[in-house]
Parts: sequence; C-alpha cells; structure tokens
Amino acid sequence: MEEATVEEDVDPEDLDVFYPTNEWQIVKSGQAIPAGLHVRLNLATGNNEAKIPDDESGKSGLKYWKQGSRKGMVNTDSKSFTAEELKRALKLMKQEGSVEIKEGHQEKVRKTFRPIEELMEDFEAMNVMIETDMEIINKLVGKFNSSSATLEEKIVALYDLEYYVHQVDNAQYLMSTGGLQLVINALNSTERLIQEHAAFVLGAALSSNPKVQIEAMEAGALQKLLVLLATDQPVAIKKKALFAFSSMLRHFPFAQQQFLKLGGLQVLGQLFQAKGMESLRIRVMTLLYDMIMEKKLVQEAQDNSAQHKEKSRQYDEVNLLPPMLEQNWCMLVPKLLPSTEHDTREKVLKTMNLMMSSCRDEYRSVQGLSSSLNMLRSEYEELAAEEQREGEQDGYFLGLLNSVHGIIKKLG
Repeated sequence: MEEATVEEDVDPEDLDVFYPTNEWQIVKSGQAIPAGLHVRLNLATGNNEAKIPDDESGKSGLKYWKQGSRKGMVNTDSKSFTAEELKRALKLMKQEGSVEIKEGHQEKVRKTFRPIEELMEDFEAMNVMIETDMEIINKLVGKFNSSSATLEEKIVALYDLEYYVHQVDNAQYLMSTGGLQLVINALNSTERLIQEHAAFVLGAALSSNPKVQIEAMEAGALQKLLVLLATDQPVAIKKKALFAFSSMLRHFPFAQQQFLKLGGLQVLGQLFQAKGMESLRIRVMTLLYDMIMEKKLVQEAQDNSAQHKEKSRQYDEVNLLPPMLEQNWCMLVPKLLPSTEHDTREKVLKTMNLMMSSCRDEYRSVQGLSSSLNMLRSEYEELAAEEQREGEQDGYFLGLLNSVHGIIKKLG
C-alpha cells in the first residue's frame, strides 16, 4: 500500500492513531482505531488487539502517514471509534461470547453509539429549550391567573413559584410584572389552600428584600395578613401568614410602626394565647425578640453615616416595649422558658432581661418561674463546664448561664 505524507496543516503530535498490519497488534489505551479492522480481546494476555482483515487489506480506505521515526494511519472512508466506544464494543463482545467483533456486531455498535455531530445537534436543540427563571415565573403566574386552571393547577403554580422567589432578583421581577399583586390579592381568596400557599409565596418574596417589602406594604399586604392572623383560620394558614408577616416586619421600621398602629401587637397576643395555636408561640416570641434587638443594635452601633442616622431615626419611632408592658407580655414571655430548645430559651431570657426594669414584680408573681430558673442554672453550669473542658472559654452555654444568673440576681 502506498504511503502518504502528513499534510502541512496536520500536527502529528495531535494524532493518536493505531498503525495496523496483517498481524494482530496491541491497541494501547486511548488509541482510536478505524472501522473495518478485526478487533479481539486476547484472553491469554487480557490485551485488546486489532489487525487488517486478511481479505480486505487492499480494499480499505486506510491512509498511512510517516514523519521521521513517527508513523500512523487515518481512515478516509469512515469514522474512527473512540477509546470509550472500543471499551463498550469489547464489553458487548465478551457478553455475547465472541472473541472477534464480526461485521454484524460492528453495525450494531454503529447503531448503538451515535456520531458526535448528531449529539452536538441535540445539545444545541436542548439549549434552545432551556428556560430562564423569568420565563418560568411568567408561565407560573399565567397558570395561576388563568380562569381555566383547576384549583390543583393553581396550587402547584404557587408551590413552584415559592421556590423561585427566594432569589432577590426573581422576587423583584415578580413585583415588576404585577405577579406580586396577584399573590397579595389571593390572600382574600375563598379557597383556604390558595390563601395558605399565597402567604407562603409572599413570605419568600419579602425575605430580606426591601424593594418587595415596600411594594407589598403599599399594596396593603400588612392589613391582609393581619386579618388572616386575627380571624378564625386553620393552623396551616396562620403559620404561613405569620411567616409572611414576620418577613414583612423584619428590618423594615416603617412596617413595624404601621404594625403597632394597626393593633398588630394585640393580634399577636391573642394568637399567642389561642387554644390550638401553641406551635406558633415560639414564632411570635421570636418575631418580637428580633424587632426589639433590631432597634437595640441600631441604637448601639457606632456609625455616623447619614444612612445610619436616618435608620436610627426611623427605629426611634418604633416603641414596641411600652405596649408590650401594657398588654401583659410580662406574664406571657416567661411561659416559653420551659422550652427544650436552647435558641428559644436564649430569646426568652434576653427578652426578660430587656423588660426586667418594668416587669420585675410580674416576674416574681409567675408561678414556677423561680424553680425553672434554678433548673436552667444547673443545666447550663454543666454544659458550660463541658465547653471549658473542650477549650471554649467563652462558649454559647456560658452566655446562657450568665443570662440566667443575671435574671436570678435581679429578681432576688
């Protein structure tokens, strides 16, 4: 067979091909072989081998090249097998008990492994079909707003929408397209499942998203959520409404001012004491604690910037503690102290400390409070000692122990 030199635009360093002869030769790992060769697994050595078929050595489209001491071959008539295709073909061969890949098997391999060009076309088509978050949000809002959609389809749309609006940009996009207003309006739905899932979507969109908080406030979301919390509703709806309510109020002093003006603290007090709503008490307490701490941290911050001064001015108008004292929260807060959750205890202890100067007499009258504090002191003494043995000199439990000590001392 006539040899051919490598063309100028082909770099032989890039060619990793198999140079066949009429004798069986080992196919090294990573080498590509052209179609038309006989291939076998040498059961004695475990090596993959190939050669030119005895009756086709003069008919193949194999083109040989040589440059110096390097030589190789390319197939001008058909595509080469990749190393991965060769492995899969050999596996197929062993499963069928044949040592050589017959022509029928070669055809089977060609049908099984699609050419890379076809795969790339499919990938390009798939990329065209990939939807952006905004496109998906549009579809979900459209489905939810469709008069022909079933209740189940609307619920599914809201459920999926909640996943997307956790992202700040997605929530703002929902707002810009009018979808947020649809969700807020759905809080008035006669379908309880719609109310529940709409509140869930709203809470996700509001979380740490000032632009959406302002828009929702202007759209009347705070009033609608207060109605859900104040009226007779299932626990599931109240839970989602409280989530959205908390997301609206956190880090938004103007909303906190309106919350107090609209009687929101009384609503939370009723919810805290309502029968069957015990699971929501910790959530209510956490919200009040967070609002108290927000104002405290802003007031204590050493920041002279104009932005901070404006924020501080807004928080100065949020006076949460005085109405809490008036509405008997001095007696309500300690009721959560027996909780088994350290985080809840921490919030209760710190809130009690904040209210101590005004609530001391009420605390002293709370039945069982003294014994609860003493039990917590014993528990946290052991946990703090364990922390110190592990090398934590200023650990979490030491902080809780100090809070308990502080309250016991002030009440004594």
